[in-house]
Amino acid sequence: MIESLPYIPLFQDLDPAQADLLKPLFEQFSCPADTVIFEQGAPATHLYLLVKGEVEIRYKPYDGPPITLTHLREGDVFGWSAVVGSPYYTSSIISETQIESIRIQGNQLLKLFRDAPETGKIVMDRLARVVSPRWENAYAQVQSLLNANQKT
Repeated sequence: MIESLPYIPLFQDLDPAQADLLKPLFEQFSCPADTVIFEQGAPATHLYLLVKGEVEIRYKPYDGPPITLTHLREGDVFGWSAVVGSPYYTSSIISETQIESIRIQGNQLLKLFRDAPETGKIVMDRLARVVSPRWENAYAQVQSLLNANQKT
């Protein structure tokens, strides 16, 4: 499955030397449907790249029930808290189908960024582009729910 790396949007068009730096850092991760991959508030350890299947991102506000923020599919990334400095995951991830993914420990990816800054910059820029629309979406959904709750 590590051979899938060049086909995942986050890593497309890296030169072979850059891809070779990344490949040994990844491990396979799979699970059946209805598996909690990680809970909101758990230590943020891994960044996941979804190769096959679907997952749900669920957020639990302090004073309300869990909210489904979005669904992710093949080619999407989750667990980005592990590389953006958050010690804990900010939402839960639940598999909706059997999934096949590859994952990397956040500290290994950050070390790569220090050791190979050109590759690190490319990957981090792409990661930011993948994550930012989803965060804006999540923020809008949470704000909408908060506004609705204030009116009742």
